Amino acid sequence: MKTLFIKYKSVIKFILTFLLVYISFSVLYKFYLQFSDGSKFYPDYITHLVSKQTEALLNTFGYNAEVLAHPNEPSMKLILNGKYLARIIEGCNSISVIILFVSFVIAFSGKLKTTFFYILSGSVLIYTVNLLRIVILSIGLYHYPDYSEFLHTVVFPGIIYGMVFLLWIFWVNRFSKLKSRNE
Repeated sequence: MKTLFIKYKSVIKFILTFLLVYISFSVLYKFYLQFSDGSKFYPDYITHLVSKQTEALLNTFGYNAEVLAHPNEPSMKLILNGKYLARIIEGCNSISVIILFVSFVIAFSGKLKTTFFYILSGSVLIYTVNLLRIVILSIGLYHYPDYSEFLHTVVFPGIIYGMVFLLWIFWVNRFSKLKSRNE
């Protein structure tokens, strides 16, 4: 048993670090959501911000977009050219994906400064791509409502998770301590 532990020490360390960071950030995020009362920014600040930025981008692209607090659930209603199109929920704000990304990068950490800046720039990129994903998805839902299920459950999650996967691959091959050990 001890020889197996020694042989797979780096794998075990990665898994334990990943789980510890992921669970810690997820608990902190859960507390954030729990204490967001929605009185000023409904349903929570980040989801509200993503909704308002989506609205602004859609308006910039020539659509008449409006987001309103949903009266029956913690979400924002997206209205495009007078048509209720979708709702933006907490799961649309990219924070869960960023937590997953950060957990992996920390589990395969590199130099502290490099790790910090990669996490920061990667998180900004994920947030931005997610925002563009919502905008493009909204336009797709407006023009091609028959493909809504396919667009929402296959194409656009594939884009965001595919990008995160590529960021992970780039991190491991370029900056992680694993890379420096193999050179």
